[in-house]
Amino acid sequence: MMLFTFVLSVNELPKTEYKPIAIDERLFVRIGKGDNTALDELYHLTERTLYAFTVSLTRDHDMALEIMQETYLKILSAAHLYKPMGKPLAWMFTITKNLYYSEVKKRGRYDVQDPMEISNERRFSYVTDAEDRMVLEGVLKKLTEEEREIIMLYAVSGMKHREIAENLDMKLSTLLSKYHRGLKKLKDYLEEKEGRS
Repeated sequence: MMLFTFVLSVNELPKTEYKPIAIDERLFVRIGKGDNTALDELYHLTERTLYAFTVSLTRDHDMALEIMQETYLKILSAAHLYKPMGKPLAWMFTITKNLYYSEVKKRGRYDVQDPMEISNERRFSYVTDAEDRMVLEGVLKKLTEEEREIIMLYAVSGMKHREIAENLDMKLSTLLSKYHRGLKKLKDYLEEKEGRS
């Protein structure tokens, strides 16, 4: 019910303690040297945020999980190449996006079904609340890729707008504009769905 509450009360999410993701960039050095506990630490710090980002791209739970797994495997194999610049999450997002686009290209060759054409019952079976499922469907169906990224990172991982802007390499004012435009689209979509019920 969190997503539905989020959309209906645009100004506030349900009160949860959010702590900014503080990734010690030395984790990548440790991962590069084969330290599996460092990879575990990174996973536990970032899994929720990376899931929100990945599902905003894929619009499909199962594909998001596959891309996430590939992202962590890619980090494992490329951690020794990481250059500390103060934006480790942005680096992870770039890896995720590149893997996603590669997967889309590969699947395009085999004419695989668009995730939005798969029945909602199957695509959103992991969301048990009907209202949350309706909101998620609206996010994935009606919003642009950037709007989905911003809203999912904010709603699901609890990141603050400034942190999202930094990690998506976007001006805060641009991000806020896209965020509010996306919320309006989502609210219109939900009101239209409610009107039909």
